[in-house]
Amino acid sequence: MTSESLLLFVIAGLLLNLTPGPDVLYIVSNALRGGARAGMVAALGITAGCFVHIVAAAAGVSALMAASATAFTVLKWLGAAYLVYVGCRLLLPKAGSAIDLEAESSDSTRASGQNGYKTIFLRGFWTNALNPKVALFFLAFLPQFIAPTVEHKPLAFLLLGLLFNFNGLWVNLGWALAAAWLARKTLGVFTAGPPQGENAPPWGAATRRAAERGGLFLWLDRVAGTLFIGFGIKLALTQSPNA
Repeated sequence: MTSESLLLFVIAGLLLNLTPGPDVLYIVSNALRGGARAGMVAALGITAGCFVHIVAAAAGVSALMAASATAFTVLKWLGAAYLVYVGCRLLLPKAGSAIDLEAESSDSTRASGQNGYKTIFLRGFWTNALNPKVALFFLAFLPQFIAPTVEHKPLAFLLLGLLFNFNGLWVNLGWALAAAWLARKTLGVFTAGPPQGENAPPWGAATRRAAERGGLFLWLDRVAGTLFIGFGIKLALTQSPNA
């Protein structure tokens, strides 16, 4: 591959990773709710799930799946069901969770945080790994940059896939940081401080901020949940390449 072709590959990959989809939605929704760290963990989960498709494509598994209507349909429905499941969980949040976030002690927050990040990572992984459209994308995109004269095509496929995923990781981390920054700015508006004096509310400032954050997060969860369900339905309606 020439340097010009490699540069074109990198630019095309970056532009494709900037395109909003289920992966970006998952990263942004977690960053808005849980901050930069949660968004970055989600990005790492998405990246890890992408490795599955890269290795499968290099080994020829994705080509076999694309040739088999049954295999494509099974994976498609699994992916669609998982996206709808994630959407439903966002639409049905636990009652009182917003107040509990402010009331938790630092020790319990740290203890639950590790499990929370693990869950975010695994959900990001499955969001990507169960999407057959990602596998088809690699089969369609990467061969355009592999010369017919290359002797070890699986190795070239693997290396290009790793490069694409490496570049995509930084884009996804950028999405996470941007969403976290936006969340801080937005929450700064909604939680600028309680009225003082006679107009002060009958509850503490921390409780008031928790209530306002809970309302904002509930709205964000409903939007994200609806979009996830929409992506799931769109994936379920995707036709097999052999249809």
